[in-house]
Amino acid sequence: MAEFDLVVRGGEVATGLGTMHCDIGVKAGRIVALGEKLDAASPSISAEGLLVLPGGVDTHCHIEEAQPGGVAEESFVTASRSAFAGGTTSVVCFIPQWKGGGVLERHADASARAQKGMVDYGFHQIIADPTDEVLEKEIPQLVAKGIRSLKVFLTYDNVHLNDAEYLKVLVAARKNGCLVTVHCENYDAINWRTKALLAAGLTAPKYHAWSRPPVVEREATHRAIALAELVDQPIQVFHVSCAEVAEEIARAQARGVKVWGETCPQYLTLTAADMDRPGLEGAKFMCSPAPRDAAEHERMWEVIRKGTLDVISSDHCAFSFEGDKGKAQNGRDAVFRDIPNGIPGLAARLPILFSEGVSKGRISLDDFVRLTATNPARIMGLATRKGRIAIGADADLVIWDPHARRTITNAMMQHVVDYTPYEGLEVVGWPQVTIRRGEVVMRDGVVQAEPGTSQFLPRGPYDFIKPRGVLANGFDAARAG
Repeated sequence: MAEFDLVVRGGEVATGLGTMHCDIGVKAGRIVALGEKLDAASPSISAEGLLVLPGGVDTHCHIEEAQPGGVAEESFVTASRSAFAGGTTSVVCFIPQWKGGGVLERHADASARAQKGMVDYGFHQIIADPTDEVLEKEIPQLVAKGIRSLKVFLTYDNVHLNDAEYLKVLVAARKNGCLVTVHCENYDAINWRTKALLAAGLTAPKYHAWSRPPVVEREATHRAIALAELVDQPIQVFHVSCAEVAEEIARAQARGVKVWGETCPQYLTLTAADMDRPGLEGAKFMCSPAPRDAAEHERMWEVIRKGTLDVISSDHCAFSFEGDKGKAQNGRDAVFRDIPNGIPGLAARLPILFSEGVSKGRISLDDFVRLTATNPARIMGLATRKGRIAIGADADLVIWDPHARRTITNAMMQHVVDYTPYEGLEVVGWPQVTIRRGEVVMRDGVVQAEPGTSQFLPRGPYDFIKPRGVLANGFDAARAG
């Protein structure tokens, strides 16, 4: 009788703390052995001459989000295919809240949709309308269901929170043991700049970047951190686009504040100049915050090496170029304000980061593992199951060819939308096999998982995001209120 359900044989196993040449034994979806010449009778896959990495953990993905009047194009089934094609096995995505509504009904809808997919998933709850009913009654119920992070936006008309509302969410998160994740851009400054640009006739996609320069992101990041420090509530700043924003995070970290920073491949490869293309073509590169100039890329790698930014996610937010849900939905002559912004990146994340980071010598293989799997799992309270190759962890593995050369095409991304902003980018390093909980779900680009095989990843309380207990004047305004 076979000792293991699967043995991955002879690879260089990357743990984030070095590599070791060994076999990996899998039983009942978990890693149960690391050693040499494990049971020869067990089913096996050869990884000779290849790397074996933890399955990617992408903690910032917009998938099948319902909005009044429709649902996003990317379904959990198509997103799962894209994730597996790129070596990602777990995601944390978003449950929306609509102004004037609660969060529990949206949770039920999102859960039903996610169960149809294949990639393992957790949720952030977006808080767009922090009423007393939501904060005091509904959030505790969500926490009981295994949701431990609340997402807030400091910009965008339909989800923007002012400072008073943001403070209320911080207090509610602290009371319920949640992390708060923040989109940091100054709402009023962006609106002011946008009105001035449009009045001057500057309407093309390239002016999206002009409407939200780095100072707009930097100011909001400083403010988000300061208010979180006042409440003594840990936060993660999402999609940092430039080093001057990272410096705000570094200063807070030096004071001991529990704040973590995340960035994305678009801020290491794309530039504002990509939006300066004829007609609507520049819209393919529109996201927020906007990509900066090429010189910013090396500055970003430096703050990554310093550890200021310790997670790299995709911020997968997929709009087709064509169609009534796409970038062109308001016409090919739409002003930049009226073009959906967001780009696909779920499958591209790991190949781009390996190529630009490890293959080009900017970061080590251990850094890559920590940035794309170990750290996101730890920050989100998933470290016991995900993001590592260790006995007892889920057998989420990627057999990776570090020398394979590929030129990215949209078809290779296997997402639902009709373009990738990385079309034509040559990368060195590519996933050959993706394994989710001991099951091969992708081999040589062919995804073979069945819809409905995903698992929800509930998150209980965990010490990593506990408040520090440091309060201005020793006065706990959250408890007093």
